[in-house]
Amino acid sequence: MPTIGRFRWDDGGRSTCGFVGLTGDCVTRSISIATGIAYRDVYQVLMNRYGDTPRNGVPRSIYAPYIEELGWQEQGVSSPALPIEAYNFAPGISLVLVQDQYGRKSHLCTIVDGVLHDTWNPCDDESTFFVFKCWQPSPGAACNHRFSSGDDEVRHSGDLTQAEFEKIIHRLRAIDNTARNQAATEGERENALRMMQSLMLRHNLSRADLESQDGDDSTSYARIACPVNGSKSVAWEKELAHYVTQHVFPMTQWYAGSKGHRTLFFFYGPHTDVQNAIQLFRELLLTIATAAKLLYGGYSRGSGASYAEGYVRSLPKSTDLSGVACDDLGSQITSSERSLIKQRFMVVHKRSTDWLVAECGVQLVSTTRRLRDFRDPAAELVGRKHGAEHKIDPPSAPKRLN
Repeated sequence: MPTIGRFRWDDGGRSTCGFVGLTGDCVTRSISIATGIAYRDVYQVLMNRYGDTPRNGVPRSIYAPYIEELGWQEQGVSSPALPIEAYNFAPGISLVLVQDQYGRKSHLCTIVDGVLHDTWNPCDDESTFFVFKCWQPSPGAACNHRFSSGDDEVRHSGDLTQAEFEKIIHRLRAIDNTARNQAATEGERENALRMMQSLMLRHNLSRADLESQDGDDSTSYARIACPVNGSKSVAWEKELAHYVTQHVFPMTQWYAGSKGHRTLFFFYGPHTDVQNAIQLFRELLLTIATAAKLLYGGYSRGSGASYAEGYVRSLPKSTDLSGVACDDLGSQITSSERSLIKQRFMVVHKRSTDWLVAECGVQLVSTTRRLRDFRDPAAELVGRKHGAEHKIDPPSAPKRLN
């Protein structure tokens, strides 16, 4: 029986169904991933039963009967409880409820043959999560058939792309304006109402979707951990994470933590940016550490650490205060445009931090650390020379500038 071996980012079809804004929707997301039912349909059922929006969590007394009605049966779990990363799950799809050791934080997630499908990985959280409940499908249960067919691509039933959804909403609002227009004839208003009703039924929409103010941010957020060697991070590794998030992918943010004997750098923010930031961070980390080890026999202390620090500090940086190079914009930008871009960064940073609290239960605090006593100016100078010659080639991805 497999333990968790991989993590795959999966929002259950939330963003492609047109849902936007910050949320702690692990119940809706996990049920949609496991059963293949469209996110919007699961959301609607839970909202009707709960009497409130499920975006901020749903009590187990509400969602457990729904899971069982879909043909899923609760399985016995080991006693005492085991950490999720050490638990042996049965082959196939499992809906898993995990809790921290104090029972203060709980999370529902989907595991498929050792692959965890979610927007963040509880295995990498600094708090240890223990398996508390587990459901598996019985014969004839609602089950996501893309997993049984071996198709691991993230795709959901009834999904619309965000662009398609926005076009439908825009069209419905235009029709609604016609229906409310007193200057229109009675026949035009009746036709508009019929068209609205038909479109809403076809796409499972309600008038609340037209009036929602949540549409000011359609960004999908993620938090992904990048493990590094050693039980403690060194200063230049933190400077490198700061460089990647400040000067290359400024929409993302980072923080460092540890679990057991592993040091983890967590990158969070818009999903695509986070994936690319981690890819670049790993490439630079490997390049700098390898060079320091070849030249000075190590990279965590002594001359090797001084070389790595000099290397990071001399990497090409943006002269723009917002963290975006003018070359990335394709032309020179005015001060007003620069101000708008910086304002957008601040908005995304704030929402990313709010998402981290709502979804992952992580409240960040700032800490300080004493600098190293030993420094090798000669090694640092060599590092600065090599860093200044390094050409940064970010992973190709759509740049998120608006």
